Amino acid sequence: MAIIRPFRGYLPLPDKAKEISSPPYDVLSSEEAREIVKSNPKSFLRIIKPEIEFNDCDNPNTERIHEVARKNLEQFIDDKSFLQDSKPCFYLYQISMGQHIQTGIVSEVSIEEYNNGLIKKHEHTRPEKEDDRTKHIEITNANTGPVFLTFKNDGNFEKLIKKVTGKTPYLSFKANDFTIHSIWKLKSKLLIKDIENYFKSIKNLYIADGHHRAAAAARVKKIKQGLNFEHCGEESYNFFLSVIFPHDQIQILSYNRLVKIGHINKENLMGLISKNFKISSLNKGKYPDSNTSIVMYLSGSWYDLKIREKLPSNSFVSTLSASILQNYLLKPFFNIEDPRTSDKLKFIGGIKGLKDLEDMCSEKMVAFVMYPVKIDDLFIVADAGNVMPPKSTWFEPKLRSGVVVRLLD
Repeated sequence: MAIIRPFRGYLPLPDKAKEISSPPYDVLSSEEAREIVKSNPKSFLRIIKPEIEFNDCDNPNTERIHEVARKNLEQFIDDKSFLQDSKPCFYLYQISMGQHIQTGIVSEVSIEEYNNGLIKKHEHTRPEKEDDRTKHIEITNANTGPVFLTFKNDGNFEKLIKKVTGKTPYLSFKANDFTIHSIWKLKSKLLIKDIENYFKSIKNLYIADGHHRAAAAARVKKIKQGLNFEHCGEESYNFFLSVIFPHDQIQILSYNRLVKIGHINKENLMGLISKNFKISSLNKGKYPDSNTSIVMYLSGSWYDLKIREKLPSNSFVSTLSASILQNYLLKPFFNIEDPRTSDKLKFIGGIKGLKDLEDMCSEKMVAFVMYPVKIDDLFIVADAGNVMPPKSTWFEPKLRSGVVVRLLD
């Protein structure tokens, strides 16, 4: 059973939504974020990436950084850039990217269900990122970015929201990446009850993106519960902000890799790779046609790599493209033990095309194009209680931050 609740969200004024909203905190570097804020001081990046308010030489501690985020959020609310709804609502969030459209419910989601494993995960978190997001929520007293959740759609979700999407949204704008973001407020008590009841029939929710935000929210709940001697379980800190999309509307792209090869020459590298892979030359770049195929760009040429070894049938995770690359190439030939922390490795989201990879791949680097994970793969891994290799999934289009904000009252 998925317990979700409406809430009194803070939303930007419709004519300010494009100016205020921003990409998620973890898809931009601090340098990229600073450049955006230089030309747009109202960007929500000043709240979700508050380190950009400091110079590199300042070296502020985590508390000081997130105090700035808190002050910036308070300023946005005080100057009426954000207005809070007078009554609890669900919100319908629709994103369009070309022909792709996905529509989900913005809601509060139960942290107790997350702690009990009813909201399923598919990747590990990094302690330092989890610590940072915990401080951010604790100090700002807000969920400034949603956790991206999904569920196994039975076909009835669209029927539930069909009448809403035919109406004019509260806000709608085209972002700089040409994605269109629209929000409807769902105020009807009858519709709210129907949505709550519908999700009670859903056995599990799954984290698509936002594992660190979810884990941090759970830690903040534990902290606040410990300080509240009258804790009853209904307080706002018992829930986190989410957007829940049906599984058959989600788009997962490949999450590609750039690897520094150092002083290894092409001939030697090809010899090493051929121990574990059959190598075929390509006339031009292409995307892999199966999970056992990896496409490589090296020294101006494209190659198709097919794993030689028969993969174990008792481990689904080991058959994923990212696992094959890690276990049969990155670890044995580049000594990359932990891809999350290696300075030899750079991850490139699938929104970047093959030409982008060619341009980014210098003489001392090799690029690998991965076969994208399918949403059913994510379900198989999460339902088994397992995790995927780091950076296995790249979801597009990205949710905007600053479209709906939730305070912990």
